[in-house]
Amino acid sequence: MTPLPILLATRTAALAACAAALSASAQTVTLYGIIDVGVERLSNTAPSGKNQYRVPSLTASVPSRWGVRGREDLGGGMSAEFVLESGFAPDMGTLGQGGRSFGRQAYVGLLGSWGQLSLGRQYTMIGAALADADVLGPNIYGHASIDAYLPNSRADNAIVYRGNVGSFVFGAHYTLGRDAVNAGPGPSGTNCPGELASDSKACRGASILLKYDAARWGAALAVDRINGGPGAFGGLTSSSLSDTRTVVSGYVKVADGRIGAYVLHRNNEGSTLTPRSDLYYVGGTYPVLPLVSIDAAIFRYDLKNSDNDATMVVVRGTYFLSKRTAVYAQAGQMANKGASAISVSVGGLAPSPGQSQTGLMAGIRHSF
Repeated sequence: MTPLPILLATRTAALAACAAALSASAQTVTLYGIIDVGVERLSNTAPSGKNQYRVPSLTASVPSRWGVRGREDLGGGMSAEFVLESGFAPDMGTLGQGGRSFGRQAYVGLLGSWGQLSLGRQYTMIGAALADADVLGPNIYGHASIDAYLPNSRADNAIVYRGNVGSFVFGAHYTLGRDAVNAGPGPSGTNCPGELASDSKACRGASILLKYDAARWGAALAVDRINGGPGAFGGLTSSSLSDTRTVVSGYVKVADGRIGAYVLHRNNEGSTLTPRSDLYYVGGTYPVLPLVSIDAAIFRYDLKNSDNDATMVVVRGTYFLSKRTAVYAQAGQMANKGASAISVSVGGLAPSPGQSQTGLMAGIRHSF
């Protein structure tokens, strides 16, 4: 069997050669990516209470990825486009998203003055509702620590439409089988392929978005719902069960910085004890120096009819060595209550129930 590094190198070289050939025609093709690696210290890990030192695989300030995107002018104001985007773990060079070759995105579509229609593996609308408000995004200390679906809100077999009227942006997605990969239990593959003749509701998913962007502020509303199916992870083992997230977000630009906030309500029928929860967020970013920015945020996770809540505080500083390269340092603390045992870090060892945990990380990020 061909070793993975050689296989990846071969695929990259082939796609790069294809991109070079296509760029000479009417089609524009771009090879791009981000590599982000950090070293982390986690305190108070269960059951010993000792510290954990590691180089995380899943994410750092952003998840590592590479991809190819292209667009062709079809005339008459219409274009065709495609995106192939692969996530990987830079500490080991392995593929992400459950081992998919292009697990982050893989779609083709048409766009014009009427909007964009695309088919394939794509993001749902909830990510677009959070993008401007959440200054941390898919950071290793961020919303993924509390709700791993948020940075992984992608759907297989998806039909997506996006459009705008003036400053209003709207969109929707529908999937016939949201996740065909068994890589769980976890967000990288939830074993719910759907597309069953015997059960038309199994593993379906849908989301809608309404967003408004003015010169100095914006607001968004999104609803995202996924159905269960036979053998699916997360407790959604039947098509009669669903997991619905509704988010209202907003942001305002202050001088050269930005402050954002959102409330995300979840009704997870796969959880028999605490199906309803709210996630509250307030955060901001500001360039304190021309090459230095500071990000800070607070998250409050409220499980309804339960004392098992949690609060997380995060601070991150970034120094830009160039437009493409930056170094950063960050700290996060998760304060658990009751029987809650959430790790502050994505993929990190959790603390004992009701205990707090602190994470410290320093890393480097390069984009191309």
